[in-house]
Amino acid sequence: MNLSFPFHAGAFGSVQIAANRAPKSTLRAYVESLAIALVLAIVIRGFVLQGFKIPSASMLPTLQTGDHLLINKLRYGLHVPLLGSWLARYAEPQFDDVVVFAFPLDRSQDYVKRVIAVSGERVEIRNKRVFVDDQRRDTEHAFFAEGIDGPPESSLRDNYGPATVPSGHLFVLGDNRDRSHDSRFWGFVPVDEVEGEAMVIYWSWDQQDRWVRWERLGGWIH
Repeated sequence: MNLSFPFHAGAFGSVQIAANRAPKSTLRAYVESLAIALVLAIVIRGFVLQGFKIPSASMLPTLQTGDHLLINKLRYGLHVPLLGSWLARYAEPQFDDVVVFAFPLDRSQDYVKRVIAVSGERVEIRNKRVFVDDQRRDTEHAFFAEGIDGPPESSLRDNYGPATVPSGHLFVLGDNRDRSHDSRFWGFVPVDEVEGEAMVIYWSWDQQDRWVRWERLGGWIH
């Protein structure tokens, strides 16, 4: 009998110790899970994907006000957000890519436009028609609210250049050509300021009618 008491006491003692440690182990597991989730979220947002909301109609009809996009940040290379530099560059933006970039005149703002001409190309707009290296170049996504065959204006909106895109830069336009503030007005975009390529619409909300645009959800951006 005397031999059994230490055995039972030890057993109860083990149960008590385990019971005392269980809350700490559970708390630690939660903390570790949250920490891992936070690190993954930071890594994904910084290096892989990032959300972006369309605040204006400059990219109609491709993108509508209230669309929420995911940006592929690995499309052109591996960028370090905090350092503002590239660890690796394995691709360059090309004609017809829809890119998100830091606005050259105010880097705190992000813009989304379509690439029309790249480094070394000579771009010109004549009566709303785009020419690159004297060859007609435009995209099927271009939209002209006021029509393309009407009386042209003398402003940069309808007539631009010719101008050669500097090395390491892009010439970008909004798809909504008559309602877009783009390279025609404020110049070229440094390639290093491109944050990624617009990839997919994950949410779309009509703020005026307060209606979810279900048909736009999951739509790939071209």
